Amino acid sequence: MLSVRDPEISLQHATDSAVRHVVGSTELNQVLSEGREAIAVEVKQRLQSYLDLYESGIQIVSVNIQESRPPEEVRSAFDDVIKAKEDEQRSVNQAQSYSNGVVNEAKGNAQRLLAEAEGYKSAVISRAQGESNRFESLLAEYKRAPDVTRQRLYLETMENVMSNSSKVMVDVKGGNNMMYLPLDKIINNTTPTRINPVQQSGSTVIETSAPATRREIR
Repeated sequence: MLSVRDPEISLQHATDSAVRHVVGSTELNQVLSEGREAIAVEVKQRLQSYLDLYESGIQIVSVNIQESRPPEEVRSAFDDVIKAKEDEQRSVNQAQSYSNGVVNEAKGNAQRLLAEAEGYKSAVISRAQGESNRFESLLAEYKRAPDVTRQRLYLETMENVMSNSSKVMVDVKGGNNMMYLPLDKIINNTTPTRINPVQQSGSTVIETSAPATRREIR
């Protein structure tokens, strides 16, 4: 048995009451933006409770809030709030993007440094193992022939040292001094130079193809 005479008017009044109650207890930004679906659900439940209390015989199927607008008196302030929230979200997104870029770059640099360190470690170990093997080989040769091995090491060392020098040291027989030849200047000279190994009273003679350039170094 129904207890209302005009169900449509009762529905309208109950709807206004339910909407005012729900909207009045909800934050404004939720009402005007992303909270409309939750408000619609709450309005449906409260409206149905009112209609059941009135014994109207009406069953609410769904409530859809299509649009919500702030009062004209506060529209400009509300627009400023919305813009501020959008700016805030944009700044958060930019900061998150920058953070992701910095973190990824730091991870890449860390991986590169680890790879370089691992490569350097392997190179040092390989070089040390090679030097160790060479020393053991030289030690075995030295035990078999000490004099020959010592002489070979001396010659190899002198070859390495003299290959990086632009001067040649000549030991003159019968003399007390040693002579240094500036090979870099001799090579850069356009006049060919020839060293005569003839010994004259303990001296070494250097000859060139140009006339009157015979020089004797004592």
